[in-house]
Amino acid sequence: MNLEFFIAKRLITGKEHKISISAPIIKIAIAAIAIGLVMMLIAIASGVGLKHKIREKVAAFNGHIQIYNYDNNTSEVSVVPVSLEQDFYPKFTTIDGISHVQAVASKGGVIRTEETFEGVIAKGVGKDYNWVAFNEYLVEGRLPNYLDELNEEVLVSRILSSKLKLKIDDTFFTFFLKNGSTTETPNQRRFKVVGIYDSGFEEFDAKYLFVDIRHIQRMNKWEETQVGKFEVFLDNFDDLEEKSNEIYNKTLSSLDSQNIKSKYYKIFEWIGLFDFNIALIIGIMIIVGGINMITALLVLILERTQMIGILKALGSANWSIRKVFLYNAVYLIGVGLFWGNVIGLGILWLQHKFKLFKFPNPKEYYIDYIPVHIDFWMVLVLNIGVLVLCLLMLLIPSFIITKITPVKAIKFE
Repeated sequence: MNLEFFIAKRLITGKEHKISISAPIIKIAIAAIAIGLVMMLIAIASGVGLKHKIREKVAAFNGHIQIYNYDNNTSEVSVVPVSLEQDFYPKFTTIDGISHVQAVASKGGVIRTEETFEGVIAKGVGKDYNWVAFNEYLVEGRLPNYLDELNEEVLVSRILSSKLKLKIDDTFFTFFLKNGSTTETPNQRRFKVVGIYDSGFEEFDAKYLFVDIRHIQRMNKWEETQVGKFEVFLDNFDDLEEKSNEIYNKTLSSLDSQNIKSKYYKIFEWIGLFDFNIALIIGIMIIVGGINMITALLVLILERTQMIGILKALGSANWSIRKVFLYNAVYLIGVGLFWGNVIGLGILWLQHKFKLFKFPNPKEYYIDYIPVHIDFWMVLVLNIGVLVLCLLMLLIPSFIITKITPVKAIKFE
């Protein structure tokens, strides 16, 4: 039998434990652990959830990695075409972890209506385009159908439709320069709005118009097998750097590649700061919870001074007596962690299901509600980490037991 555990269990279950002087202090310590865990769970889940959402939105417009011809073009407009006849298209079989490859082309233009005009980038997409992300962003109408013959259907953003006063089934004209020439008569295309999307990412929504890629090919006088670039999607975003290097090495020397981290480095530097904020909150909460547990442990030791003296008189070692109080502390921390998990995970589940909490200024975070991401291993590691760190913090105050002498302790009142 584990004597220290037996004594600790009797102390916890004893009636005097519930009516003792230390009872309210113990309850405060448990509440501090529970509240701290709730705050940590919310900080991690919301921080990671926001990072995932922003990454998903950037990838929805660009893919995770782009493959294109080497040229001096630094704009979003496709200038030098790439052949579709590549070993990695339509499936990148030589590298694992790639979920999808799609061909796109972009061309700058100006939308002209009776009342106003607006500069846009027409992104040409085809039969292979992955519309999954835009099912979530679609707010009106439907997605364009580019599976059959060339058509006029387009998908516009809510921002553009508001500026240009366009509604579903409205038609409009867009003018495109011929090969960048300002002297030639521009190409004119008539389009019809079939869908309106809102990703919340104003940087993209304000300029992107989705059209049939065959319009871009015809205006640029490209062949059907020529496109602007390829967008590659990965199974796991964490493999971005590794897969970027693999793709660069597996493609022709005439082709270059770039991942979204390097292309939009400012955005990813910004969301990288979330990790520091999360670590700061976790550190503060663990310190607060630990200090409360230290206070509770010291009160428990003070309240059980006579018991400590008797155990020492019977021959118990200092470490053995310290273990009794550490077992007691583990129980109290465990109770706090239990209620913290119940409350914290409950709040996160409600937020994930019903999106109860919104951002006061959605434009700053590219999304109107606070997204959450719950991972089992994240929760498990957090709980174990809190338990271990709090116990380590309690080792030092438990050392006070070694300073208690049996004679004075038995007389202590």
